[in-house]
Amino acid sequence: MIAIQLNKERLEFPEGTTLAGLVAALDKAPAALATAVNGDFVPRDLREQCRLNDGDVVMTFEPITGG
Repeated sequence: MIAIQLNKERLEFPEGTTLAGLVAALDKAPAALATAVNGDFVPRDLREQCRLNDGDVVMTFEPITGG
């Protein structure tokens, strides 16, 4: 198991969990969320390649658009 911080909450996930897997486990539509790992933005199309590590800090947020 690995321990990560998700939006200021400490959670445990199996080793090998990807950012895509974590986002899919949340109760919001993955397409509605923006993500950052350790302060770095991770685009939706790269979430599957982003393997989480013990101690990572993950933030999810709803992007604000307008014009």
